[in-house]
Amino acid sequence: MQSEDRKLVLKKDIIDGVKNVGIVHGDTVMVHTSLSSMGFVCGGPQIVIEALLEAVGSDGTIMMPTQSWKNLDPEAGVHWQEPKEWWQAIRENWPAYDKKITPTNTMGAVAEMFRNWPGAYRSDHPARSVAAVGRNAEYLTKDHDLSNIFGIGSPIDRLYQLNAKVLLIGVGYDKNTSIHLADERASYLSKHNTQESSAVMIDGKREWVTYETLYVDGEDFEEIGLSFEKSYKVREAYIGNTFIKSMSQQELVDFSVEWIEANRK
Repeated sequence: MQSEDRKLVLKKDIIDGVKNVGIVHGDTVMVHTSLSSMGFVCGGPQIVIEALLEAVGSDGTIMMPTQSWKNLDPEAGVHWQEPKEWWQAIRENWPAYDKKITPTNTMGAVAEMFRNWPGAYRSDHPARSVAAVGRNAEYLTKDHDLSNIFGIGSPIDRLYQLNAKVLLIGVGYDKNTSIHLADERASYLSKHNTQESSAVMIDGKREWVTYETLYVDGEDFEEIGLSFEKSYKVREAYIGNTFIKSMSQQELVDFSVEWIEANRK
């Protein structure tokens, strides 16, 4: 984006934008955001977080993905830039997940600041954590099981039980983590589990732990999202240079289950 094309975005613009797509006081909202897509955000990620929290108020909750997926086995492709002869050293030396310290990987500047926000709760999964602030934050983030990343009882499923909304700011459906819950719920022939490994702390000691979980890749999430928009209400508005979208998480998940069962082999 050329500098002359960038728009100035103030906190009020963000609050107005999210209100225009139906975010109201008391909402529980899963937010996926790209700071740079909006233009020049005066105040950076801090202003985005403040605006989101003000939009949902003291009875609402904001949740974001805070994944640290480089804490997975190099064989999974997460250290694609490093030579194979380093892989064992990575397995033996990668720092154990610490939800107070471990940074996010490619989640964006807003999520990286959000994980340290006053009052934030972060889940215990070493590679697929989420963070939340607000009324339902502790409930959403507790007991995030190693193997149950996106299934029943996971943070994404708890969003579903709370009739949450999903807010996309400058990102597509490929970033829409809620569709992974549909992946867990759907039945299709190619569905299978995989082995993942991460560095975790057990009884005060770093351990490299292998666990079984559903194999997911999100390759068709954009296609699912476009099909969803043809059948369900997705509210849209602009913040600066980018479109934002809001939708019912329950409607998205239920639709995605049907789509996956009809289209995946």
